[in-house]
Amino acid sequence: MRLHSLWQMETRHGSTAWWALRALWRDVRKTRLPGETAILDAAQNSAVETRTRPQRALGTLWLASKSLRPSGASVLGDLRHSGCLKALFPRSAADRLSGVLINTSGGITGGDDLRIKAQVGCNSRLTLTTQAAERIYRATGDTAGRVDTLIRVEDGGRLDWLPQETILYDRSVLDRRLRIELLGTARCLVVETLVFGRTAMGESVTHLRLSDRIELWRDGAPLFIDRMRLNGDAAAHLARRATGGGAVAMASVLIATAPDSPDAAAHLARLRPSLPATAGASLIRPGLLFLRLTAPDSYDLRRTLLPVLAQLNDGPLPRTWMI
Repeated sequence: MRLHSLWQMETRHGSTAWWALRALWRDVRKTRLPGETAILDAAQNSAVETRTRPQRALGTLWLASKSLRPSGASVLGDLRHSGCLKALFPRSAADRLSGVLINTSGGITGGDDLRIKAQVGCNSRLTLTTQAAERIYRATGDTAGRVDTLIRVEDGGRLDWLPQETILYDRSVLDRRLRIELLGTARCLVVETLVFGRTAMGESVTHLRLSDRIELWRDGAPLFIDRMRLNGDAAAHLARRATGGGAVAMASVLIATAPDSPDAAAHLARLRPSLPATAGASLIRPGLLFLRLTAPDSYDLRRTLLPVLAQLNDGPLPRTWMI
């Protein structure tokens, strides 16, 4: 009523009432109802955070394989995914289920959070790879991009974990963990490849924060734990003879068979003569073979790595490796 009366005064008596109306409006804006202050302040703070906080990629994936009876074919048992993680299953041999993991965000940067869980059922075989090399881009702050992978392999099952290279760009920050749990006579083949910049593009990684952990367990006991922490000038660290010897690309390959199986030792005898001087292989314990390969670039690394994986995989590699 009071505002309406002042508006009538404005139309009848000119600008005098206008200034009175403005003063009244200022008083109304200063007076807030109970709880209105908190709501308005929260909205303003949310708007500020939205403008300053960049969007981050979140993704979760769960999948499981199982063995069909009586054929013994490995098929998909369960699949759930959300966010930027997806999985495709191209045609493959009947004795294994092949899955291709896809990160639709196009790469990983600081603040991204990807979580993968899988289960290999009894007497089934699951091969997991990636659509392409994963790229770890420059982070805008100190927050790391996280990739957590947990895979459980039941008795009699086999896992082939064959992702393509992970390319680290300058000023990238990555925290990555891979844990594989074997039960009974379960087996696995694992490869993880790191590339510190693309040499063909003249890139050099002089600022890096990397935490990379690979764990292999059997029946609740640790078989193999490998952890790498690399902070600062990666190019300078890798140039040292005791670390990388000038290498820019490196791969870790791990194959675990049943403890009483001679397969791991047989693989070592066949592979060792063909390995270059920049690679090494060791039978850590019965049924557990570990290889580490280094190279001046990712192309030279692939020329050594592909024949090794083809032998350990007991068949051709996933087609995405050949594109």
